[in-house]
Amino acid sequence: MPTTKTGYWIRVENGQVKDVWDYKPTTGPKADLPGWREAVEVFPDVTDGREIITTHSFNIDVEPAQIVWAKRDLTVDERKGALEAEAKRTYQEVVEEELRKELDEFPETQYNAETVAAAQTVYENAMTAIAALTTHEEVDNYGS
Repeated sequence: MPTTKTGYWIRVENGQVKDVWDYKPTTGPKADLPGWREAVEVFPDVTDGREIITTHSFNIDVEPAQIVWAKRDLTVDERKGALEAEAKRTYQEVVEEELRKELDEFPETQYNAETVAAAQTVYENAMTAIAALTTHEEVDNYGS
């Protein structure tokens, strides 16, 4: 069931939405303009990891007016891209931590090439495994 969020106000002029505010306009130059009315945001149900919220449209033919959000399916490649980015981020964190050790003022903390090499192996294996994924189900099961 779609989720509705209240507390919005829109200003409609000649059948077009001109302003959207997240509070009732009571002061300021625009508050005195005609056409303000209450609105709600309507979000569709989204399957986590498979769909995303995209653009919105307005339904000004109902009371309160609606700001209606659309959704779309994610592609397998988009989902794989997120997995690749996460693998890269994890590897990069290890490399940066080792670099900090080398560059800090403490002689006892040193860059550990073995730690970086192990993280690189994990990263490369992850990238190979991710590249082999071809379906949403395989993406869902990756890493579980």
